[in-house]
Amino acid sequence: MFTQNDLNQIEALGIDLATVNQQIQDFKDGFPFMQLQKAATPDNGVTQLSEEALAEYISLYESKVQSITPLKFVPASGAASRMFKSLFGFLEEGKSDKSTVQFFERLSEFAFYDDLVKVLPENADEKTIADYYLTSKGLEYGTLPKGLLKFHKYETGNRTAIEEHLVEGANYANADGIVKLHFTVSPEHLSRFTALLEAVVPSYEATYGVKYDISFSEQRKSTDTIAVNLDNTPFREKDGSLLFRPAGHGALLANLNDIDANIVFIKNIDNVVPDRIKATTYDYKKALAGVLLKYQDKIFDYQYQLTQGASLPLILELTEFFEKELCVLQPTSFTDLSHNEKVAYFIEKLNRPLRVCGVVKNTGEPGGGPFWCKNSDGSTSLQIVESAQVDLDNEDQKAIFNNSTHFNPVDLICALKNSKGEKFNLLKFRDPKTGFVTQKSKDGKDLKAQELPGLWNGAMSDWNTIFVEVPLITFNPVKTVNDLLRDEHQ
Repeated sequence: MFTQNDLNQIEALGIDLATVNQQIQDFKDGFPFMQLQKAATPDNGVTQLSEEALAEYISLYESKVQSITPLKFVPASGAASRMFKSLFGFLEEGKSDKSTVQFFERLSEFAFYDDLVKVLPENADEKTIADYYLTSKGLEYGTLPKGLLKFHKYETGNRTAIEEHLVEGANYANADGIVKLHFTVSPEHLSRFTALLEAVVPSYEATYGVKYDISFSEQRKSTDTIAVNLDNTPFREKDGSLLFRPAGHGALLANLNDIDANIVFIKNIDNVVPDRIKATTYDYKKALAGVLLKYQDKIFDYQYQLTQGASLPLILELTEFFEKELCVLQPTSFTDLSHNEKVAYFIEKLNRPLRVCGVVKNTGEPGGGPFWCKNSDGSTSLQIVESAQVDLDNEDQKAIFNNSTHFNPVDLICALKNSKGEKFNLLKFRDPKTGFVTQKSKDGKDLKAQELPGLWNGAMSDWNTIFVEVPLITFNPVKTVNDLLRDEHQ
């Protein structure tokens, strides 16, 4: 199937030939659908915090934060071009719709307005404004990542999305005056990110009395996946070379795996709000971290108890702990296991990464929801599932999916180390059979592309997982430029 030139290309990308062959086999076989058992709902997989519990978990986190070295991990490599789909249509084809009319009518309300005015020629018409806004003639927002875009207005100076993450980090990821942040970026934008931060970090350090420890990583070429024709043969570029494509946010598992931190907050670059409504976000970030620390302590304690002798009462207690608190239902074959086999089972299930996922009430946003799912080992556990992973032609599965009451806004707190302080190898806890196949085109030719298991979906399939409801105000992503005109962003 592959020529020597192909093999040289694969090797240069740092990809295993066996991995490429498996990807092609996955195209042929397809990926199995998730087996939904039921939606995770309040009192049935989703925890709701009372005011008292919220305060207790915040206090728990604040009492331990100095010793746990938290880090804030922000995927920030995606281009913002999709934010401007309507504006590009207006610029390139003269098409105008309600969103473009709103954009121009309320132009002066955007945080980037002052910057735009400085580069615009006099008496610029709407098309010229769009041109200078989107292209390299002016602000070139159409080609920049979201992290570099001005999001919010302040009297002291307007802020980009990445600056809002600096402020957030100082308020809930501050350990003894050190705030650690990690951003995944595209190589072509790294210099712009570093230049911006060099200019603004001293001011934020002075304002919040902290020192920032900021690092970057890029999505690795070795995580790209091969593209194929519709008949599952390798797709070839005009020069005869193979086509490898970025494999979605699941590829960032390799970046997360390199992080050395006890506790990691994961949040998308565009889900930020102005200072006036950040307090709720701070409270729930701390509370979710408190929930994580509580259950991490419980897990470590159970692991210690198992080393001291696993009595029958302990096995019964662990069975209930997994079913009632970690929401892991044992496979039907569990009852047939010997005592020693049950001990080995729990040792394995306890020794896994742990995550607490904030979920908001479902308001119709597209994306993943929390579900109880049947796993390949026969157990049932909590998973974040996207619609593409569900067999919506199956009426039973469709009904379960449509009964979802909550939505995952990419709000995760993760514990990445075991009881000995050693990093887990996160790649071992991914379900490789939860990838995606999509249809794309290149140079006028149809092709099939493959995405790795999503970072908060199949990439974390074999983690211990807890879902906690968080207020809707903590979820304010910017998917289109006009989202910045919503009250939450003004």
